Amino acid sequence: MKVVLASSPGHVGQPNEDFVGAVPGAVVLLDGAGIPGTDSICRHGVAWYSHTLGATLLGRLSREPGTDLVAALADSIGQVSGQHRHTCDIANPSSPQSTVAIIRFDEDRVDFLVLADVFVVLDSSESGPQVVTDSREVSVRSECSSVLRGLPTGTPEYERVKLSVIDALRARRNQSGGYWIAKDDPLAAIQAVTGSVPLGQLNGAALLSNGASRVVDPYHLVEWPAVLDLMRTKGPDEILRRVRVAETEATGSIPDIRLPDDATVAYCEPAERSAHPHLT
Repeated sequence: MKVVLASSPGHVGQPNEDFVGAVPGAVVLLDGAGIPGTDSICRHGVAWYSHTLGATLLGRLSREPGTDLVAALADSIGQVSGQHRHTCDIANPSSPQSTVAIIRFDEDRVDFLVLADVFVVLDSSESGPQVVTDSREVSVRSECSSVLRGLPTGTPEYERVKLSVIDALRARRNQSGGYWIAKDDPLAAIQAVTGSVPLGQLNGAALLSNGASRVVDPYHLVEWPAVLDLMRTKGPDEILRRVRVAETEATGSIPDIRLPDDATVAYCEPAERSAHPHLT
């Protein structure tokens, strides 16, 4: 398996809350999330959580390459929760959390897992790009934020209603009828979007954090087939470059979109399709 990785922090001097890493046969990408200024809730922070969970998950996949992806994620969430359960208020809705994407190459198939709004794009030789994401958070966010439509941004009324929207989103997190994300409850892993495709049908696969996927939506710079083509020809850094250019032009024009955001991409190919059969 050949793997190429790229990650860019949204702000110079601030921790990159994304995580990406690979072991032979598997790639893991996480996009950390949390509420800024909540040191009293968790003294470790979002970057610590996403990086610790990502490293724990990679270790599990390396030691047990055939393990069930849902079980690996559930065990990893439980293990990381145990590391700061006694020092931090991990049950608080604002405690650190993370989206998760996993790709694993087996002898005859490729397994994937997606939890929350991160992306796995499978480059199928038969049907073109297969985009896998968990749309529940986007749907819940749109539903909860509908009360903001028509209110002028930046006004006291807008900010007051926005706080109620945040509370409504927190109440729907890791709840039936809401959306699911890696946080303190291992059972969230059961809610992940999972599947497998035959290895022989796959040219490659891409993983993108929410910040990187903006190259498609909301910036509409390219469509998914072009994303895969750019990955193959110019590498993941080109995706990040285009996102950063678009962010500078979009500042202030897209309400409630964090600008800039951490952005991370991974692209992997099966060994038989790569000139280099080992992890790079």
